Amino acid sequence: MAAVSKVFAARLAGLVVLGPDGESIGRVRDVVLTIRMGRQQPRVIGLVVELPTRRRIFVPMLRVTAIEPGAVTLTTGNVSLRRFNQRPTEILALAQVLDSKVRVDDPELPELAGVDAVVVDLGIELTRTRDWLVARVAVRQHRGRLARRSAIHVVQWQHISGLTAAALAMPGQGVSQLLLQFEDMRAADVALALRELPEKRRNEVAVALDDERLADVVQELPADDQTDLLTSLGVDRAADVLEAMDPDDAADLLGELPETEAESLLQLMDPEDSEPVRRLLEHSPDTAGGLMTPEPVVLTPATTVAEALARARNPDLTPALASMLFVVRAPTATPTGRYLGCVHLQQLLREPPASLVGGIVDNDLPRLDPDDSLTAVTRYFATYNLVCGPVVDAEQHLLGAVTVDDVLDHLLPEDWREEETDDE
Repeated sequence: MAAVSKVFAARLAGLVVLGPDGESIGRVRDVVLTIRMGRQQPRVIGLVVELPTRRRIFVPMLRVTAIEPGAVTLTTGNVSLRRFNQRPTEILALAQVLDSKVRVDDPELPELAGVDAVVVDLGIELTRTRDWLVARVAVRQHRGRLARRSAIHVVQWQHISGLTAAALAMPGQGVSQLLLQFEDMRAADVALALRELPEKRRNEVAVALDDERLADVVQELPADDQTDLLTSLGVDRAADVLEAMDPDDAADLLGELPETEAESLLQLMDPEDSEPVRRLLEHSPDTAGGLMTPEPVVLTPATTVAEALARARNPDLTPALASMLFVVRAPTATPTGRYLGCVHLQQLLREPPASLVGGIVDNDLPRLDPDDSLTAVTRYFATYNLVCGPVVDAEQHLLGAVTVDDVLDHLLPEDWREEETDDE
């Protein structure tokens, strides 16, 4: 395919980045600009490229030899693996410029005169000096959230005003383009992308996400970022997000807050959601009781194999939590009635659908005590080759289950969600 000298920035998002021999290096995640004084065209200085390891690096535009419809090719496969850190003079085209408000003074577009327009995309062009500059801006008239979208107009840069670093720092910018980028991404990848954004944009995205999606993303952030983001939301929205989080993750987050703040949020939560979180907070975070989730799959002995498998197919369950189902006497809500044992998913797959789980219960598997240390829990998983284990109290009530991901989360260094240190 022929290389292009004009392209819209949003079209670059997700394009594969290739070395000169066709080797895949990563994918484009953003375009880095510098906004210059007056109405000089912003200069494109490089690309943010995400490596297969999810690390994001900076690739200068001087290294780009061709931009094609399906790929960006570099002059060399040797790129700096140093993590991208945005400088104060740099602007991210997709993360910061799109959805910003500008004014248009193009005489050919009188309908946009004197009204706010919203940036939809940036057209960049390769000049004779081999520099890439922003030459055009795609805009649409700004309207209310419920109004129909207006037509898109492509305007030459010299007819645009208001696109400055100071204006981009103002609150209230839209995030529709960012949300489109995040739509099909896993929560962990969205969390990584959020951490790369300036604080102002991060908070704007958080406000726009619905409670369930934001809860999934918050659970994947480092502890400091979790508390910062939760604090920025305000107490009412923060309580809603905590309700949508898994109880064990909500308890971990609240454990990072001052006791008075945590209690205020717990009081704002629905009692049905706050009660299991309170029970988890009674345990030290590095014990089985603090690590567990209070919402494993709990069955009675009269449950059929078919019903048990249907419960295990719940898409909200992690693979580890779905690997083991627990059989108890009523009541089945934790803390349950007397714990009888567990049923392994593989065992269920080998039994007739009409059989009762009471006949295939594994009651020989040792249980975890809520006061067992992290070391004891780790040895438990290693000894019995498990990814999930029951937590049972002295009165034989099932309190919850610990999964291997909870254990790993506490075994790894506190900053494990941070990218590895750069190679010098």
